[in-house]
Parts: sequence; C-alpha cells; structure tokens
Amino acid sequence: MNLGQRIIRQIEANGPMSVADYMAMCLFDRDAGYYTTREPFGKDGDFITAPEISQMFGELVGVWCVNAWQALGSPDDFILCEFGPGRGTLMKDLIRTADKIAPGFIAAAKIHMVEISDRLTQVQQKSLGKHGGAIVWEKNFGDIPSGPVITIANELFDAIPSRQHVKTKGRFVERVLALDAEQNLVFAAGSGSIEAALLPPGSDIAPEGSIFEIAPARNALMQEIAARIHHERGAALLFDYGHLQPGFGDTLQALSRHNSVDVLHIPGAADLTTHVDFHALALAARREGCKTSAMTQGDFLLAMGLLDRAGALGQHKSAEVQEQIRLDVERLAGPEQMGTLFKVLCVSDPATHVFPFEAK
Repeated sequence: MNLGQRIIRQIEANGPMSVADYMAMCLFDRDAGYYTTREPFGKDGDFITAPEISQMFGELVGVWCVNAWQALGSPDDFILCEFGPGRGTLMKDLIRTADKIAPGFIAAAKIHMVEISDRLTQVQQKSLGKHGGAIVWEKNFGDIPSGPVITIANELFDAIPSRQHVKTKGRFVERVLALDAEQNLVFAAGSGSIEAALLPPGSDIAPEGSIFEIAPARNALMQEIAARIHHERGAALLFDYGHLQPGFGDTLQALSRHNSVDVLHIPGAADLTTHVDFHALALAARREGCKTSAMTQGDFLLAMGLLDRAGALGQHKSAEVQEQIRLDVERLAGPEQMGTLFKVLCVSDPATHVFPFEAK
C-alpha cells in the first residue's frame, strides 16, 4: 500500500485530516516520506538550494558567522549549529572560508548538525569528509550542549508543516483533506475555527474562500532557538522563501523534478512547502527577549561582499566560467529571482550587534 492509499485509509477511519498532518505524512513518514526516502537536492533532484548554486553563498555565510563570533567577543568555546544541512555543502564552504580568514573561529567551534533523516546524515558525513570526525549530529536542537551559539539554517522553516484556514460563510475555519464520492483526496472546509486575534488585519473584509496560513510548529522552533540565544548568548541566520508581512493566500505547493505538480497528486514523491511568515517568526523570537531584523537575501549577500567575491572568483578564468559566475550572482541576488523571493532573518541576544543587520 503506497502512502496515498494509507492517507485515504486514515481519512476513512478517522475523518478529515489537517493540512499540517498531510504535510507531515508526505514529508516525514518513516517508510515513504519525501525527506526520509529521497534525494531532493541538486540538478538530479527536485530543487537546487542556494549553497548548491554557488560556493559563494556558503562562503559569505561563513564570513557572517566569523563576524557574529567576533561580535560575541570571540569566545574560546562556542556552538556552531546548522539545521537541516541538506548535502553538507553549506557547512563545507563555510568551514573552508572561516579557516582562511579566522583560524581561531574553527578552533573554538563545536560543530553540531541538526538532521532528522538518517539517510541525509550519511550524505552530509560523506560530503564533509575530513571535517566529519569533529562534527556531532543530533536529531533535536535541545540535545546541543550549553554555551554561546551561532545557528544557521537555509530552507528549514518552509518544510515544517503549517495549517491553513479558509473563509467560509463569513468565518475562518480549518482547511482539511477529505474524500469525494470517488474516494479521491480533495480540500474541504473543516469545523475547527481560529481565534480572531491570530488573523491579520483585514480578515473581516477578506473575500469568501480567502486562505490564511499559520504554523505553530515553526513558531515553537523559533521560540526554542531564541530562548537558547537569549539565555546563553548568540545569533541565528535563517534563510527561507517567504514574506515579511502577514497576509492571506494559499502558498501550499509541491515540487518534483524542478516543476510544480498538484499537491494531492503524488504524496511522498514531491516536496511540499508553504511560504514562511517572517513576521510571525520575528514575533516569536522577540517574545523570548531577542532582537530581530530581516532583509531580502539579495540585500544580505550584496552587503556581505558578493560582487567582490564574484570578481575574485572569476579572475583569470575563461569567459565561459565568468559568465556562469555572473549568472549565479543574478540567481542568488537578482530581483525576481532568489534575491527578492528569499528573505533572511537575523535573531540575536540584546547585547550582540551583528553586521549587516546592525552597525557596530
């Protein structure tokens, strides 16, 4: 029985399923979940992440991490933590760069990777090669030892399941997965409602059928990270596809082989995401006493020296290589590409001022 059939059986037995539960089964089911059974990254996968596009992304994140460590007073011991490290590409580029510009950073760093997939853990260990022996893998952020922490994550929050509410007969109720007369999966309006205080401004005048997405699991993880940063000192740099202000809209999407597919079509065989509400994440972090600041990925990379790095990388190279570097810069930082579609949120303890989000 495939995952789609199991989901149908579960709905037959227990009634309609929330969008969050559907996402969780599709992505993380032990036997057939997308992240537990597939190789999603790269040209041969379903999508390419920023670290896979160009080494420049990981290098500039490495520069940021060194800056953050210096802003913390260059502690002799600290935790460097990456959530959802994909194939390990970002951490490999980060370590190489940091080692060149501040050897003391790597000497002081206790590197921890938070990864729930055993299969991806093996991929990361192979990718990191000689560094792998000094790195610890954990399933949960809470298992990381105490001390100042610098945390990075690229495309983590969009894969954490979110709930949807749809405006039906003047009120917002939970959007669920149900079965039609032919036993096919369909979206439906459930019975559970949402507190009016959780809805964005304008909910009363939003048209029928409007959809509001809320992700309690994302906010809970953000609060856990922020509480640790506030208590032990530190900073977090979080990249994702999303919006800086709350609003309405259905952003649930499925991606397979770099193309959009029907979100109900192949459960477990496509990547399922919703856009990240950075406003909600920032509020969650500030509730724990942290400072937050956000900008587009393009603005961040340009501020960190993307153009200078691209120039150095292309020096004395062939015209073909230089053109590829130019295309990579455009893709990572250009308008209407990842540069504006992706945002980056910085979270830090009140005493730590991290460039380029704050002046020294």
